[in-house]
Amino acid sequence: MTVATLTRELVSIPSHTDEGEAEAGEFIESWLRRETDADIERDAVGNVIARKGSTADGDTLALVGHHDVVAPDDTQLEADGSSHVEERNGRLYGRGTADMKGAVAAAMLAFRDSEIHAPDSSSSPSSQPEETDTPGELVFASFVGEEVGGTGARHAINEGFAPECAIVGEGSTNYSGPDVTDVAVAHKGRRGSTITAHGSAAHASELAAGENAIYRATDAVARVRALEFPAVDVAGEVLEGTIAVTEIEGGSAMNVIPDRCAITVDERTVPGERAALGRLEELVGVEWTVEQDLPPMRCDDMSFAGTVQSVADDVQSGSPELVTKPHATDAGWLSEAGTECVIYGAAEPGEAHTDTESVSIEVLERCYETYRGVAETWLQ
Repeated sequence: MTVATLTRELVSIPSHTDEGEAEAGEFIESWLRRETDADIERDAVGNVIARKGSTADGDTLALVGHHDVVAPDDTQLEADGSSHVEERNGRLYGRGTADMKGAVAAAMLAFRDSEIHAPDSSSSPSSQPEETDTPGELVFASFVGEEVGGTGARHAINEGFAPECAIVGEGSTNYSGPDVTDVAVAHKGRRGSTITAHGSAAHASELAAGENAIYRATDAVARVRALEFPAVDVAGEVLEGTIAVTEIEGGSAMNVIPDRCAITVDERTVPGERAALGRLEELVGVEWTVEQDLPPMRCDDMSFAGTVQSVADDVQSGSPELVTKPHATDAGWLSEAGTECVIYGAAEPGEAHTDTESVSIEVLERCYETYRGVAETWLQ
């Protein structure tokens, strides 16, 4: 089975609903049970996790993806409700081809085909193998709920999922240049929050009788606009966060002083730095509530990142670089829990979540070769 064939089968399952997500998980689990002799678990929320090798004195390397997708465009569905997938000009088109069933398929095949052996001790026949000769454990994990805040990854982590290192198969292609699959060693997180300003209502003709919540909210907005964007240096790049007020709601009528005004803030966070939004609560009548906080990611193990980069360099004509990504992935949750992560995958900027989503078959094959090569290198 080729990576293109397996990708087509996965993509044809419309996993933007709970039922479809479960069907995709069942497909992955059944394939792994048929094609491998690994220990396989499908947990309470639908994550599929397979393991082979040993953890005794060896590291654990995980190949990580997710099998949920965002809702497709009508043109990406067949009449029977399945997802439309087709091949044109060396690319597969369909919802989930880029984000990220293609990389999941590449990881499944790499997990199956990777040969994990203990180091050869034949050069010292008189000595007994030491415990440190254990090669380590290779894990395949496909999570649910990545598109809705990483619910599957968070559940797995809470249940003890803690590999030392992980390759997360989100997109890293064409960042440093055309036809290059790079190695992302950091990405931004996202914190979404609400600023709520409270006042007291009054007739608009009697200003002194009330307290204008919109004025208090605009004072808070002014402070938001004055905040410096946090930034960190990663792999020779400056990864800079952003802060933006994105919604405002307040007031009840033209002639009423408003007693409430709410503003939403979209903040892109960076590893180790946060904007001081909490200080907004120093303002009278203003409260700040975090609605969502997806963590950023940074790999601090340059030996691991270098190994992935070296293997990636061997399987492509371009020269992959260590890069950063602008948006959050499940790597953030893993990194926050202590796993050293890099991101390496086939998706290119601008492909995910579109009605023309597609992925290069050649790059999927490149990902398969890289995942397998890293497994057989890092775990020896």
